[in-house]
Amino acid sequence: MQAIVVAKQARPVAPNVSLRSDWPAPPPPGPGWVVVRTLCSAFNHMDLWVGRGVPGLELAYPRVSGCDACGVVESIGAGVDPAWVGRQVIYNAAMRVDGTPRPGEPPNTMLAPQYELIGEHHLGAHAERFAAPVANLASVEGCDPIEAAAFGLCALTAYSMMVTKASLRPGQAVLITGIGGGVATSALAIAKHLGCPVIVTSRHQRKLDRARELGADEAILDTGQDWSREVRAWTSKRGVDMAVDSVGKATHLACIKSMARGGAYVTPGCTTGPDATTDLARIFWNQLRLYGSTMGSNDEFREVTSLYRAGMLRPVVDGVYPPAECAAAYERLEQGEQFGKLVIDWR
Repeated sequence: MQAIVVAKQARPVAPNVSLRSDWPAPPPPGPGWVVVRTLCSAFNHMDLWVGRGVPGLELAYPRVSGCDACGVVESIGAGVDPAWVGRQVIYNAAMRVDGTPRPGEPPNTMLAPQYELIGEHHLGAHAERFAAPVANLASVEGCDPIEAAAFGLCALTAYSMMVTKASLRPGQAVLITGIGGGVATSALAIAKHLGCPVIVTSRHQRKLDRARELGADEAILDTGQDWSREVRAWTSKRGVDMAVDSVGKATHLACIKSMARGGAYVTPGCTTGPDATTDLARIFWNQLRLYGSTMGSNDEFREVTSLYRAGMLRPVVDGVYPPAECAAAYERLEQGEQFGKLVIDWR
């Protein structure tokens, strides 16, 4: 079958990517699994990590990445309801890994689960067919496959960190850094769905202009200045209730200085680096909450997909490519120029 294949780990990634027609198709699905015929697949920053190499994770190459896709269930394994066959679906790439209990182990009630990713640890969806657990599927019957493919992982990530973990409430003020990426645009959509005023930052004026079109109430052009004063001025010096920061090192301290008392700083990534400078005095004196978050559970996935099916949330699509132009899609992803998601149309 056809598949977009990363030949080896390297920087840049795009020169090592090609469309192959001899990639082996998934084997018949095992118990609880299905094989899906891909209609469209979408890119995430994770595709770059797979191409560059993930620290501490040994990956075999060549390999197929892809953590987001929309497709039609083609075959099912034992124990799967036959009603899934022929259904148009998207999937949660995060598969929970449950460790073996040990004697005397404390309860894990408050501990975060460990995940493995379809598209990172396991072969992904940038191919004509892929395999997934049926528990990770959500039906999107009748939805546009391009839009549906662009929705899943970023919307789940934003929903889990903002709503489940940090308990965002309607009307609270939200700061989103680096607007333009999939998680940031999903965060904007979720915040506006909840009636929250939103301020965004970007190094590109065109991205700020587009964010305003999507509902952002205020926008700051980030030229390297300390823009926390601008954020606090926008909130009449009160500060924001939530900062959604996937930029990391370059923006972390400004976020902390922008927070209202009791506010929540949430991070799903750190594209400019993990070694940020912070302000512990502000954190303890203002009683700030800091949340690290990655992906989300199948229950959260079904919740956020329900909002998509109801028309309450919509992903932003930057561009659509045929499989033969996969290297160009990788190039745009590496350049960081996109606003929203990049999608491969396999139809």
